[in-house]
Amino acid sequence: MGIRFLKFIIIILLQLFFSSFLYGTDIITSSQNLSDGGTLVSSDGNFELGFFSPGSSGKSRYLGIWYRNIPVQNVVWVANRCNPINDSSGVLMINNTGNLVLLNQSRSVVWASNSKKEAQNPEVQLLDSGNLVLQDRIAGKPTLMWQSFDYPTDSWLPGMKFGWDLSTGLNRRLSAWNSPDDPCPGDLTYGIELYGFPDLVMRKGSRKYSRTGSWKGIVTNQFITTTAISNEQEFCLIYYPKTKSVITRLVLNKTSSKAEHIIWNEEGRTWTVYSQFPSDDCDNYGSCGAYGNCVNTEIPPCQCLKGFKLKSQELNSVDWSQGCVRNNSLDCQKGNGFKKFGRLKVPDAEHSWVNEGMNLHECRAKCLENCSCMAYTTLDIKEDRGCVIWFGDLIDLKFFPSAGQDLYIRMSAADSDHEETKGNTKMKAALITAAAILVVISVVVITYYIRKSHRSVEEREIFRRNERQNEDLELPFFEFVVISKATNDFSSNKKLGEGGFGPVYKGTLPDGKEVAVKRLSRSSGQGIVEFKNEVALIAKLQHRNLVKLLGCCIQGEEKMLIYEYMPNKSLDHFIFDDTRRNLLDWSRRFHIICGIARGLLYLHQDSRLRIIHRDIKASNVLLDNEMNPKISDFGLARTFAEQSDAKTNRVVGTYGYMAPEYAINGQFSVKSDVFSFGILLLEIISGKKNRGFYHLSQNINLIGHAWRLWKEGHPLELIDSFVKESCTLSEVLRCIHVGLLCVQQHSKDRPSMSSVVLMLGSENKLVQPKEPGFLFVEKCPEIDPLFTKVESSSTNEISLSMLEPR
Repeated sequence: MGIRFLKFIIIILLQLFFSSFLYGTDIITSSQNLSDGGTLVSSDGNFELGFFSPGSSGKSRYLGIWYRNIPVQNVVWVANRCNPINDSSGVLMINNTGNLVLLNQSRSVVWASNSKKEAQNPEVQLLDSGNLVLQDRIAGKPTLMWQSFDYPTDSWLPGMKFGWDLSTGLNRRLSAWNSPDDPCPGDLTYGIELYGFPDLVMRKGSRKYSRTGSWKGIVTNQFITTTAISNEQEFCLIYYPKTKSVITRLVLNKTSSKAEHIIWNEEGRTWTVYSQFPSDDCDNYGSCGAYGNCVNTEIPPCQCLKGFKLKSQELNSVDWSQGCVRNNSLDCQKGNGFKKFGRLKVPDAEHSWVNEGMNLHECRAKCLENCSCMAYTTLDIKEDRGCVIWFGDLIDLKFFPSAGQDLYIRMSAADSDHEETKGNTKMKAALITAAAILVVISVVVITYYIRKSHRSVEEREIFRRNERQNEDLELPFFEFVVISKATNDFSSNKKLGEGGFGPVYKGTLPDGKEVAVKRLSRSSGQGIVEFKNEVALIAKLQHRNLVKLLGCCIQGEEKMLIYEYMPNKSLDHFIFDDTRRNLLDWSRRFHIICGIARGLLYLHQDSRLRIIHRDIKASNVLLDNEMNPKISDFGLARTFAEQSDAKTNRVVGTYGYMAPEYAINGQFSVKSDVFSFGILLLEIISGKKNRGFYHLSQNINLIGHAWRLWKEGHPLELIDSFVKESCTLSEVLRCIHVGLLCVQQHSKDRPSMSSVVLMLGSENKLVQPKEPGFLFVEKCPEIDPLFTKVESSSTNEISLSMLEPR
């Protein structure tokens, strides 16, 4: 009895010491706290913030926001979703750095707002919209420091932005409660995915479950008005009720596996679902396979598009998972056309490309010139402008009787629309005629020019040498003076880093475009051959997960490459830095993993030139302002034909990422890149470098550490502590499994990148990995110092440009 009484006295004293008991106000200042039992109430009385226990969770206490006057399904936001307080000792307060923190009985931080700025005069207010805001009030004027609307749980409220803040990389998406008793995020999520053409996608774990198809899939009806915001700073949706009397929200419901727009019926005192997504079986992702059109009014709903036939059909059995194929195969050399299909939900946009300035005719021409382009359409139907093109098979099509969009699908000449084929033929004839005329004119002019020229022998030799250097590069050439001015004469203040072949500078071109300039050092191992190799390769590549080359500069001994500027630098800048790694939660890391995998798949299988990169590592993965990964640095890349592997006496790449057969015997193949990807995958999960990490007692590196944890049944101990709270454990476990399969000792045991992409995006059972290669920490092979390149000061790795295999 005495111990219980003493505990009671201690709790009372702590509450008196740490908090000013609040109830009914809408503001907390730095001198006030909110204890369990107290609440904040918005000024209009509609929303309330406080502590609650969901369902039958018992003593588990959470800090949340709910509708104050609605008795059922009323919680719209939860702070400590996966970290409940097991008693009524919770206290919400503003700490000495101006952050909002939730403390438990031991005064440990259970949850924090983690505002990046430090407030001088902070206060917290619950707004009439249901948004909890942390503000810095200076001279009576509030400045927003943090808001709950930026971190939604399962509910999208009116006035809340749903989507991306491109300046910070913040992604506002919904995640359903795990159960009515547990607000921790389950596997059902819903958000905007920023492909070339943005999609609203619902996922179960990593698997796509349903998608709207475009912005047109968002509801605007008699109750609400929805607006899309698209500019350089943000890409999001926002909606408002048409009348203030309407109480509505969109909630992601795990029980129904739907996003439900619900409205409060005051008369019946209940929520009414007035729209939901998915709405029918045709909204199930890819239910009819590639080129299969789902028509909800038909039985069966799956239909092949006109000009296509079912790919797999046996007696009394139809397999729609395989989708449809063209009646007549495409032949890019002989020529193709397009067929118009109307009233469709546009295909999955994961492999799409957008240009806002093109018209439909230019869009068609753009698609026609690339044999991997399978369809195109107008970006904005209302204004009849812009271009969207798709690469690869078209997945997840649906027919809309009274809506939808026109889609122009690539077909053989025999199956194309008549006018399309005729126009295509005329265009080819015109191009051939124009080309012939240009050839004749060029021959006459060049002949005349050479005969009449009075250049000295030396001048003519310089002219020929420059011509030989510049031929076949197919890129804009920049004058040296332009690049020098853009980088302030290659000022140290503009230096972004030091690569294996020279420094990289940030530059600003005369038109204001920001670029990254890779300037090859004169002592680098990359001469004109390697330089032209990188230019020729990357100039022909087009994929959202590959860095874009804008041009080059060759003047005398100066050789420079001009790339698109990546504001978030490289991946190693985040995952290996203790102050920045927490900016990459698990969803972002998984997005980066999948993006790298898709980029490698494109190089190995889908690009015009099939390419082995040979130097996949964290410092060669750049991040754009949306944190999308882009593979860079193709100076060591090799093209390959149908041979399974090749051998070289010149081993290049970075020690710690090399496959065993490559580092030891000089044998390389696409499976060499797969091994490097596996290392990178394990590094992203753990936040540790493979090279530089070792276990003292066992002399093992990161691969060995991951393998030991896998064998002992504790693979999740590999997870970076910064992402443990945000991750989906089944998703991480699958990534670890895939990573171990990629780093197998023998190349034949490693999956292809197409299999990797499939494994990352599915829930199918995976084969068990064998013992990986390069488990132990070994001394780096002896290298001629003339061919050793320091990768960068930030990564302190070694790039090998020449290593004789032993």
